Amino acid sequence: MIAFYIIGFVLALTSVYFEFKRQLMMLQQNSYRNERYRRWLSESADSTSVMRLVTAAVAMATLSTLSVPLVSVGLIAIVSIVNIFSLAGRKYKKPLAMTRRAWRITLTQWLLLVLVCCAVGFACRGMGYGYEKVSIAVLVVFCLSAQFTQCANWLLKPVEKHINDGFYNRAQETLRSMPGLKIVGITGSYGKTSTKHYLQRILSEQYSTLMTPGSYNTTLGVVRTVNELLKPYHEVFIVEMGAKQKGDIKEICDLVHPRIGIITAVGPQHLETFHTIEGVRDTKFELADALPADGLAVVNNDFEQAANRKVDNTRCLRYGIENTAGSQYVARDIEYGEAATVFTVEGGGRALTLTTQLLGECNISNLVAAIAVATELGVSDERIAYAVSRIEPVEHRLSRRRLPNGLTIIDDAFNSNPSGSKMALDVLSMMQHGHRYVITPGMIELGERQEELNRELGRHAAQSCDTAIVVNEYNRDAIVAGLKEGGMADECILTMPDFNSAFAYVMQHAKSGDTVLIENDLPDTFK
Repeated sequence: MIAFYIIGFVLALTSVYFEFKRQLMMLQQNSYRNERYRRWLSESADSTSVMRLVTAAVAMATLSTLSVPLVSVGLIAIVSIVNIFSLAGRKYKKPLAMTRRAWRITLTQWLLLVLVCCAVGFACRGMGYGYEKVSIAVLVVFCLSAQFTQCANWLLKPVEKHINDGFYNRAQETLRSMPGLKIVGITGSYGKTSTKHYLQRILSEQYSTLMTPGSYNTTLGVVRTVNELLKPYHEVFIVEMGAKQKGDIKEICDLVHPRIGIITAVGPQHLETFHTIEGVRDTKFELADALPADGLAVVNNDFEQAANRKVDNTRCLRYGIENTAGSQYVARDIEYGEAATVFTVEGGGRALTLTTQLLGECNISNLVAAIAVATELGVSDERIAYAVSRIEPVEHRLSRRRLPNGLTIIDDAFNSNPSGSKMALDVLSMMQHGHRYVITPGMIELGERQEELNRELGRHAAQSCDTAIVVNEYNRDAIVAGLKEGGMADECILTMPDFNSAFAYVMQHAKSGDTVLIENDLPDTFK
């Protein structure tokens, strides 16, 4: 009989293993912040999923069958096997990265589980059915895995703070030891990653340049970049600064003390945490406010909230494509061709005609910001022109590639926002040869304007493409309503459960010369 107990116990533990791992992955995707993780739990209804409710029901049922061990163990084994197969077979867009922090949380999760099992085993000692009670306790832990994950994360807060403080102080000392280092901060609701890459490419023609890699745009990401990548020979350090709440930009500035700052955009992004566009603006301008009197702020005047915000603590240059009246750097005469884009930048006392492989007005705008800073740092026109002609699109940010079957893919999977999505659709509308498809799940983190802006996305898409494929459920109703309001026929509107299904449909029906725009790809935290 002991063997049956062991089987049930091991199967229950295995199901908890996969569930702990999944919950940790979601905590990681929510930046290890319990409040954001709880918001995801609430919005996704994960805490009351069918799998969790069935497991809870089985745990209760086994309590009433303790006198029939085979039935009890059988129920535990069946539900555990179902959970194991369900969880082990799932595919994720962004799998769990087992960092040292993730390992610490994992060990704490399991320590809490062991304490629960020991407590139940001790309380049931001598009763003759304590083994089954321990297995039932494991099922209960499965049901409460989200709470165990939050508890583990909370218990480790002092440990993480101590570790992070050590890394922070080390980075601070490194930066102090390089007083001649030119530090450029870049922030904005969107466009900051592309601008960072463009500026790095241009400045590299003259300077030894380091930029924060990937999406390392938090304080800890910058700390890690300094500690692991910054070397004494670097002359320029370009720091991308992200923010999801007030004070995030200031915190990074307090570490790196930038002398130049670029603000690429102020738009309705992360409204769930900022609540108002003014909150977004004030946070982005923490970068300008942190600059010294002899520093330089470079601000995109095409966004009303940025254009109207005064910068009087340091010198300020403004740039734009649409709002050129108050801009010192402007882009004019933009011509999009099949192979390249040609445009003219006026600023710094001259007009410079440039050629680039980049698509879209948003990318030209980002280039202008990079060109303005490069000019201020003394990079010659010849070097700027050469670098701009060699810049390649940042992956998943309005990048274009042609498949062997003649299909053109415009990949904007990581760059979806109200302004960027409109520009991406404008680029798609210019593709006059072949059928035009758009695949999109819509935009996220737009607060109370979520439905309104996704509906607007649908209306604009209806004027820009021939077939629209709406994936996932999160924004489906709003986008479809917008597509219909924009005049798109029902037979041209498709809804599919995920991106893979949509792309498979396109590959089956598209022909050589057709174009597909991939506009955003939601993370695993959204259905």
